[in-house]
Amino acid sequence: MSMMSFDSPKPLTIWLLSPYHTGSHRVWAVGYQSHSRHSVHLFTLAGRFWKWRMQGGAIDLAVQTEAAFAAHPPDLILATDMTNLTAWLALARRTLPAHIPTVLYMHENQLTYPWRPGEKPDLTYAMINWLSQLCADRILFNTNFHRQSWFAKLPNLLKHFPDYNRLELIGQVKARSHVLPVGIDLQADSPRQEPVGAPLILWNQRWEYDKCPDRFFRLLYRLDEAGIRFTLAVAGENFRNAPAEFEEAATRLGHRIEHWGYLPSRQAYLALLRKADLVISTADHEFFGISILEAVQAGAFPLLPNRLSYPELIPSDLHPACLYTDEDDLYRKAVTRLTMPRPVPPSLGRAVRERFTWPVVAAAYDRLFAELAQKSGCVGAGGRGAPL
Repeated sequence: MSMMSFDSPKPLTIWLLSPYHTGSHRVWAVGYQSHSRHSVHLFTLAGRFWKWRMQGGAIDLAVQTEAAFAAHPPDLILATDMTNLTAWLALARRTLPAHIPTVLYMHENQLTYPWRPGEKPDLTYAMINWLSQLCADRILFNTNFHRQSWFAKLPNLLKHFPDYNRLELIGQVKARSHVLPVGIDLQADSPRQEPVGAPLILWNQRWEYDKCPDRFFRLLYRLDEAGIRFTLAVAGENFRNAPAEFEEAATRLGHRIEHWGYLPSRQAYLALLRKADLVISTADHEFFGISILEAVQAGAFPLLPNRLSYPELIPSDLHPACLYTDEDDLYRKAVTRLTMPRPVPPSLGRAVRERFTWPVVAAAYDRLFAELAQKSGCVGAGGRGAPL
């Protein structure tokens, strides 16, 4: 979407609903709150039991927001995709004026998100996403890949049901949807650590099946067996008990490991990023890629699949160097970067700073939300404007 030049004369009061407040959802919410010129109030629930959060999280969020209405009436509602927006609006109807604009931010969706091996897909949660989109005045996706993949598969979801599937509504919702990325922190200009010894390969993604760690470690075993010099840092959050592929790798690659495990300190994590030479993704699923962009901004060179959201993150002129087509192509590119190291192109880090850092992204959010509030007559009125 094009960037809008409208700015409201007064800051808005924005209610941000985040019923699964952990990981990227929490980082996004806090990041926007910190960088917005508007007054952003967070209403959150602990980030666990995701199915229950989508089914019943709206109940507690409605209790929270009802209590806050008198002190901080909203000009706009911003909800994450884990919010059952339909249920929350119904529960909030006694206090929330009907004309307050609502925005649904799609970090992910439960239609194209891959289910765990052996799990049977449950259409309940995809329907919550769809009903929430029908209620929202605007729907924002974090990448164009995410937006396109959702609308491509949505007709199949609705055709699954016997009648009254109202396929014509898809076009109306699509017309209300736009792409605005997640913001990342603008890191201070701290010098990268001078390389000592072998190049450092970084994994800083979740320890989960959709990131395909088995594929990542196959690459490392292959490099190790070929005698290629490298060291290894494995960070990222672990939501499972004793993931077998990581346990095996910790043993087989013990002589290569410089760091292993989640870093709870943000400063320690950023220090690790500044030491990394290569950041590699082998994911089968990615709607955005915050961890990759954080590493690239810190100076690591990315090797990423030529699919999913990744082509949108990398300048097109660097696609041949940064994106790979299959495991053999990844191996060849990794060997080249490890055996013939060269400086990361300055244009790569510059592109990340100019497109994805919070000062840039938050300003785009602010302009869009100000325009929506202006159209609803709510600018600076704390929810007491004229109806649409």
